[in-house]
Parts: sequence; structure tokens; C-alpha cells
Amino acid sequence: MEPSSFANVTVSTKANVYFDGKVVSHSLILADGRKKSLGVIFPGEYHFGTGEPEVMEITAGACEVVLDGTSETLTISAGNSFDVAGNSGFTIRVAGEPCEYICSFGTP
Repeated sequence: MEPSSFANVTVSTKANVYFDGKVVSHSLILADGRKKSLGVIFPGEYHFGTGEPEVMEITAGACEVVLDGTSETLTISAGNSFDVAGNSGFTIRVAGEPCEYICSFGTP
């Protein structure tokens, strides 16, 4: 189950804005140094590249995901997650209601 809040974090007040405002997030650094972002994805289809591994936890709404190098479409709903390898990427598609997420960076 994804957390509903984070304690003892540093939050960047500058938003990360992608795709003309259709994807927006804020960066967090936890007390132990781990990095996360919290965001929202509005309806559309977007491709993201990764530098380090990522875990995307969907906290509201739903999306379809195709990981780079695969052709399988994964349907991910609130309460579920998907992993993305480092130096890779994924295409995410949202239809209907916006999709909210927590992205964790690096190896857990």
C-alpha cells in the first residue's frame, strides 16, 4: 500500500513540468537520501526515458504502460506499481481521469 504522506522530507517547490503541462510532479528527498517524485498525468500518451531504475506506484486513476524493448501493454490501476530499468524508458497512456503517482528512483 502506498503511503498517504511522507515525514521528514525535503521538497522542491519548483514543479517538474513535462509535455506542455500534461505531466507535473514535485521532487522529494527522504531523510535517508532516497529520491521520489509525486505527480499527476493528465489524459494523453507520453514517453519517458530513465537514467536510474524507477518504481512507479499509481495512487489514483489508471494507466496503460509499454516498457521500452517490449510490446506488452500493462494496465496499472491505483494501488499497483510497475518497475522500469535504468537507462531505459516507457510509454504511458492515460484516458479519462488523471493518473496520480509516486515515483521512487534508484534501487530500493
